[in-house]
Amino acid sequence: MNGLEVFPAPAKLNLMLHVLGRRADGYHRLQTVFRFLDHGDEVRLRVREDGAIHRLRDVPGIPADDDLSVRAARLLQTATGTTQGADIELTKRLPQGGGLGGGSSDAATVLLALNHLWRTGLARPDLQALGLKLGADVPVFIFGESAVGEGVGEVLTPIALPDAWYVVLVPEAAVATSRIFAHPELKRDSKPIKIQGFSVVESPADATENATENASKNATENAIANAANDLQDLVCQLYPDVARHLEWLRQHGPARMTGSGACVFSAFETEAAAREVRAQLPPAMRGFVARGLDRHPLRELAAG
Repeated sequence: MNGLEVFPAPAKLNLMLHVLGRRADGYHRLQTVFRFLDHGDEVRLRVREDGAIHRLRDVPGIPADDDLSVRAARLLQTATGTTQGADIELTKRLPQGGGLGGGSSDAATVLLALNHLWRTGLARPDLQALGLKLGADVPVFIFGESAVGEGVGEVLTPIALPDAWYVVLVPEAAVATSRIFAHPELKRDSKPIKIQGFSVVESPADATENATENASKNATENAIANAANDLQDLVCQLYPDVARHLEWLRQHGPARMTGSGACVFSAFETEAAAREVRAQLPPAMRGFVARGLDRHPLRELAAG
């Protein structure tokens, strides 16, 4: 393969995020709902036969040895014993410290794509386990479906979500996740909400059963919509620019922060409605419109 092959690394949103408590190892027990977007980074890869892992383009502020995409390639090498290497080039569209999962998504794309290109043959659960060594958000990108995340976010259950378009605002702030989770004022005592995972039923045999499932699905959607991001209030206190963007977006409907911030988002039923709001954005603010995805575009690269 002479050229670089392009693979997408989509953003994610946390539609809700509850902190249920702190574990003995210091990590926090979470409940969240992940959704992918049709907007994100791009990862370009080329197989090398000399075993070297080489990043072709610098990423500002991230040395190659700290880059999750490079670490993911090396981790897959070690786990599989392959003698192949790779050239890696990133096109970054997702902000650092934005809560959109940019670095985690890049790492997951590298694991999925190189497992395919190197023919190393790891199944999806094995790739998810590798991804967890790189970060708590990496497994969901390998899992590849909208999901309820529990544990530290790595215990994943698929969920069907309604179609939606999102306006995502990108404050200048880069939020340090470790700072937020270590802060003494972080809310850590939320109760889990009841979330039911749903699969698509193409030919329901029992109308009563289907009606019951639809009612439960509506209840779940309402529970997610009314749930909170437990990190949001603290982040808004520490990063006023996040609070400013959230306040502006709330003029146009319910809005919430994703992950540990800094990005905030609001959902709309149609692309036209989302773009109308985006068009009103003040010149000093940045943002984009994206469609929610039910499945990761590379999900079919892994089996299991």
